[in-house]
Amino acid sequence: MTTQIFMASTLYGAATLAAALDSECFAPADRRVLLVSNNAATPETTPGVDEMPGFDRVRARFDDVVSWNETISPFHPGGWTPRPDDVPLWERHLRLAWNLGDDDVELAVESIQVNPALGVTQIFTGAPVTVYADGLMSYGPTRNKIDPLVGTRVTRLLHLDLVPGLTPLLLTEFGVAPEIVPTDAFVKVLAELEDTGAELPVIDEPALLLGQYLSALDILTTEEEENLHVRMLKGAVELGHTRVVFKPHPTAPARWSRILEKEAEKIGVDLTVLDTPVLAEVLYQRMRPALVVGCFSTALFTASALYGLPVARIGTDSLLDRLAPYENSNRVPVTIVDALLPELTDRAAVAEQRPGMDIADLNGLLRAVGFAMQAKIYPGLRPAAEKYLTHHLNPHIWRYFKRKRLTSLALPGAVPAQLAFLPRNATVRRVARRARSLRRVVRR
Repeated sequence: MTTQIFMASTLYGAATLAAALDSECFAPADRRVLLVSNNAATPETTPGVDEMPGFDRVRARFDDVVSWNETISPFHPGGWTPRPDDVPLWERHLRLAWNLGDDDVELAVESIQVNPALGVTQIFTGAPVTVYADGLMSYGPTRNKIDPLVGTRVTRLLHLDLVPGLTPLLLTEFGVAPEIVPTDAFVKVLAELEDTGAELPVIDEPALLLGQYLSALDILTTEEEENLHVRMLKGAVELGHTRVVFKPHPTAPARWSRILEKEAEKIGVDLTVLDTPVLAEVLYQRMRPALVVGCFSTALFTASALYGLPVARIGTDSLLDRLAPYENSNRVPVTIVDALLPELTDRAAVAEQRPGMDIADLNGLLRAVGFAMQAKIYPGLRPAAEKYLTHHLNPHIWRYFKRKRLTSLALPGAVPAQLAFLPRNATVRRVARRARSLRRVVRR
């Protein structure tokens, strides 16, 4: 007997799995279990994937649904991992709790480098693993060094073709091959969700603003994020849109929408703030927005790639400068959005939907950024990074790199060419450390 366990924390992820199953991306199995996990900071007050409108349509592909939150209660899915000595006990417990018996187990998880996916793969030590990606992070490097006992069990990376022609970098350090989930199958699954969210207002072709709750990730302060939403509103109005819909992040505080409503009233705009927690793709089908505006949301690319809707970005330039540390995994989604999508304040670029960079250059840029982010995990990318920086580094491309980072990795652009040998010289580094130490002593 074979049991396949599919782990999902969002309805978007569950829909991706449904599309993969419909496309026969997975071999037949005797039983399919959907393991849902609510990774919100306070799961008790935030609806989980199995409570989202339309979940029942996706759930039909699975034999059973179990909750990871209930299984490990009272621990939080994002903060708990099994102690190595307890792994055999946990596997025995889960096999009893989920009626797995002695079945062969196969896993399909997202974000394998962090919990809860990492914990699940550690418990089922012998299970082959499929990693599926439902966002732009699949195009970037693995954010943490993964234990080979886990990484070598990953057989493939399933991902949506959100940026046609762009090749994922995730998990390539283990030789994992990417495999595309057919776009038409995913669109078909999303079409099943079109009539969900009965409370949604009937609005045709508005400008749709996407909130992401970036302050919860410590990327922006709450005041900065509120200001970002206001900039989205004003930018859409300056482009001639009089009907605007704001889709807040499900976990964002309600006061943000009130601030936006006050601003809309001040400038005389018809603003609707959505309270129903539905996927942005449902709104694309129901409202057919005249413009979709966001910061670096994956939904910007589903709007353009899957539904042919015009899109615009705002705020990516400041995020590229402020994301810290440099290896912050959000850097790749921000880079992709900044490089490809038109800036909201550039009227001509938005009207023409003019891409800022071609795919070949973007592939080269992401290899260089990926190496700069995780040089120890991807040492083989050094030649590609050096070649790209040597031929493409200009005032615009500089926005994607930090001189300090390039210097620490001895990459082009760090220091003048005639001094490029210095960062690699062990003696020079030793003298520099000694000088810094002496300076601290003198200051005391």
